Amino acid sequence: MTGSRILIVEDEPAILRGLKDTFVSKGCEVVTATDGEAGMHLALSAKPDLVLLDIMLPKINGYEICRAIRASGSDVPIVMLTAKGQEEDIVLGLNLGADDYVVKPFKIRELVARANAFLRRHRAAPEEVFRFGDCALNLSAHKLFRGGGEIELTAKEFSLLAYFASRAGRALTRNDILNAVWGNSVMVTPRSIDRCVTTLRAKIEPDPHNPEFIRTIRDIGYRFEA
Repeated sequence: MTGSRILIVEDEPAILRGLKDTFVSKGCEVVTATDGEAGMHLALSAKPDLVLLDIMLPKINGYEICRAIRASGSDVPIVMLTAKGQEEDIVLGLNLGADDYVVKPFKIRELVARANAFLRRHRAAPEEVFRFGDCALNLSAHKLFRGGGEIELTAKEFSLLAYFASRAGRALTRNDILNAVWGNSVMVTPRSIDRCVTTLRAKIEPDPHNPEFIRTIRDIGYRFEA
């Protein structure tokens, strides 16, 4: 995390000050904005390694900033700062390209841990083998191994697991998953995702009824924790 440039776009002074002090203490360079117009300018010009983005901002809201960042071609991690009970707002932000969210009031240590994980993954070279628990997913070989033995996956199970593993730690909406794994199939519904997740959990989770890898995010979708 040391040396990373963090952009914080937040209009509440106490939250902004607390976040800035925390990340400066971790050795980060911190740039800040208190309205959406300044936040969008910095997001596109300051080349941050991570963006912490409030949704409700003066002048330009966080959704438009998120949309502009992705439209510019940047894949910088974006973590939304949201108010409690804004599930629809969260889904909209994720569908526009945000990677994750934290709900106010949040625990600063949890936010720092998530930020650090995103920074590590963003800088790492693309992986061919993803390891989690006693499993190893080999993308080039198109195979899943667990405890040294191969686990048979259907084509959709493999695609879904590969999508999850390559986006570990991110909150993924059902809409994102449908588009990425099922494409434009008109016969697919969100229930198709849930059924595929259930069969996948049975193959990779130590306890499918208490999953530790594929976590359900109520009213939103799923998050893969490696």
